[in-house]
Amino acid sequence: MKPTATLLFSCPDRRGLVAKVANFIYSNGGNIVHADHHTDFNAGLFLTRIEWQIEGFNLPRELIEPAFSAIAQPLNGTYQIRFSDAVPRLAIWISRQNHCLLDLIWRQQSREFLAEIPLIISNHPDLEPIAKQFGIDYHYLPITADNKQSQQQRQLELLQEYRIDLVILAKYMQIISPEFIDRFPSHNIINIHHSFLPAFVGANPYHKAYERGVKIIGATGHYVTSELDAGPIIEQDVVRVTHRDDVEDLIRKGKDLERIVLARAVRYHLQNRVLVYGNKTVVFD
Repeated sequence: MKPTATLLFSCPDRRGLVAKVANFIYSNGGNIVHADHHTDFNAGLFLTRIEWQIEGFNLPRELIEPAFSAIAQPLNGTYQIRFSDAVPRLAIWISRQNHCLLDLIWRQQSREFLAEIPLIISNHPDLEPIAKQFGIDYHYLPITADNKQSQQQRQLELLQEYRIDLVILAKYMQIISPEFIDRFPSHNIINIHHSFLPAFVGANPYHKAYERGVKIIGATGHYVTSELDAGPIIEQDVVRVTHRDDVEDLIRKGKDLERIVLARAVRYHLQNRVLVYGNKTVVFD
């Protein structure tokens, strides 16, 4: 497709908002190729995603955002404008498990994701051979109670050095501090975890779930906030298990789900389809 611009916009609901936003694009010579709208009546909010072709648009890219600001401000709205030919730079954070890391690299290599992966950060050295195989820089930053603050500072420095747009916690088994989150752009860290929380917390959740005889396994992909594992949810999925499944089957099925759910969450984010409001999201079709 030819390059497009995407507007994600939300504001207090009122009449005429669809026409007002569409007219901004029409009056500047734009051709809308996708449009989706949602009203959250409980929150009293109008939310929309509109995508239009850049070719033939009267405003240069650098002027689109300030021009739309003249519409958004009187409506008390918030918005983002993204361009389809911009290539985001991703940093993948890992510990010892490789299933999500390999899946993300494979999808990027096969051009399922329009993104670059220049950086992998890990608190263990185990998966460095994978990074070398794909020509990705690997930084081993072990975390202890004594060095966590200094290592997080180093992580922030690396994100700035590599010009990272999105951090993906691909089974990174460390808690990100609120201080770190406050210093990285909002809603640009995505995490994946099993959906046994809060019932089976801590180590060996699949063993605990097996002992309890669970019938459904799930995975959740969400943005990271200062409240642990409670950020806005982007994607979830489940798979059924039976009495014939042992612990290894549960782990295998759980890993399959984690790969798929994380990939979907990352794809939706990269396609500018996720609009966050409060602690919720709208994921537009």
